[in-house]
Amino acid sequence: MMTELTQVTIFTDGACDPNPGPGGWAALLRSRSQEKELSGSEPATTNNRMELTAAIRALEALNLPCQVDFYTDSEYLKRGITEWMPNWRARNWRRKGGALANVDLWKALDSAIQPHQINWHWVRGHAGNPDNQRVDGLARQAIYQG
Repeated sequence: MMTELTQVTIFTDGACDPNPGPGGWAALLRSRSQEKELSGSEPATTNNRMELTAAIRALEALNLPCQVDFYTDSEYLKRGITEWMPNWRARNWRRKGGALANVDLWKALDSAIQPHQINWHWVRGHAGNPDNQRVDGLARQAIYQG
């Protein structure tokens, strides 16, 4: 008997002020009528590292394999996971031109996606999407609470 995967919607964001500098990340996970907010910070990082960290922490928070609609305003994250990662894997986590930036986080994200079926969506940041604005605010708040 096939069990149906739980549907989860995830919004994530990362922020730095300045970039590089102190950073924050945030995620909103929603399934049925339940919501969970996650956030954290690092004292010295980059915006891209915070975007990746948000995605990893959100997916690691799922206890079971899920069907995920994942929303990010980071083209770096979206294109990395959907377009570039297969080639990086094939080259032993290297770019055509050499070393891969943030390889530790890309490998962690690769592990975090494995149990799930994920549809990746890009949303324009700061364009009025309430859930995107919510995680942006949480990520920025985390910078200063860190």
